[in-house]
Amino acid sequence: MSSDLRGIRWALLALGLLVVASLLLGSRPLAPTDVVTALFHDNGDAHTIVVEQRIPRTILGLLVGIALGLSGALMQGMTRNPLADPGLLGVGAGAAFAVVLGTILAPGASGAATVWFSFAGAGLTTAAVYVIGSLGGRGRSPATLVLTGMAIGAVLAGLTQLLVLFDERAFVAARAFYAGSLQGTDGALIRQVAPFLLVGAVVAAFAARGLNAVALGDDVAAALGVRPWLVRVLAVVGITVLCGAATAAVGAVWFVGLMVPHVARWITGPDQRRILAWSAALGALLMVAADVLGRVVVIPDEVPAGVVTAMLGAPVLIALVRRRTASPV
Repeated sequence: MSSDLRGIRWALLALGLLVVASLLLGSRPLAPTDVVTALFHDNGDAHTIVVEQRIPRTILGLLVGIALGLSGALMQGMTRNPLADPGLLGVGAGAAFAVVLGTILAPGASGAATVWFSFAGAGLTTAAVYVIGSLGGRGRSPATLVLTGMAIGAVLAGLTQLLVLFDERAFVAARAFYAGSLQGTDGALIRQVAPFLLVGAVVAAFAARGLNAVALGDDVAAALGVRPWLVRVLAVVGITVLCGAATAAVGAVWFVGLMVPHVARWITGPDQRRILAWSAALGALLMVAADVLGRVVVIPDEVPAGVVTAMLGAPVLIALVRRRTASPV
């Protein structure tokens, strides 16, 4: 317990430092005194930059990181595969297809409408995966759901590429979606996605204890009074809501759902409740760090946070593949 408390203190300290860095750093660095003044008074450009730009994108970065970390932990716990990723259910592919299709069918749609397109695409895709995967009575198998999700995701990705080839607006929308940027975040966007992230976090909490039992096998879980199919339904719902809302808010962000739960498992061991808690904290750390790093590497331009996480995550994935055995779930 004492080691857990020390780890939590270090994580909170690191997160606090990153939040401060997020307010200070960017294409226009600000002095600490200007940032403090901007929080309480209108001091011109500094107030606009801090209050209207950097605070909202920092908050959204925290929320998206928590959501992706939790969804990745749920996916790995449900499939009992430490290399699983939320994208295996086709959530990202469904969201991308819906955004591109919505851009073509409703070219004058607002940014808020695009968020709803993305979330609807993610939800409908997951529902299709579960329905199709359940045909023949095999829907309770995680492997069946993953294979179905991969197949549907591949089809939707192909359709998205086809639309992009023939429509310039679709190309621009797809490019922005796959970048995974926090730039341009405002309070309205946070208010749109925050309720879904809260619901997803609650669902994840309910699924956590059952995932510990399911990790022992369906027969053992049933003997312990846990219904494996119900746990998987909760996990799928949590993954869809969390990953769908995060993707709707910022677009595709790579490797967070894969990398963060794996690191959390190194820290905590196999207890899914602790893995979920640490995945939320580490996901928030990674997203804010990626956003801050992306702002300062090519000043005055920016590298989207999704690109930064991909650059960080690819070496981690290679290291995981080269290991003789992956960390147990």
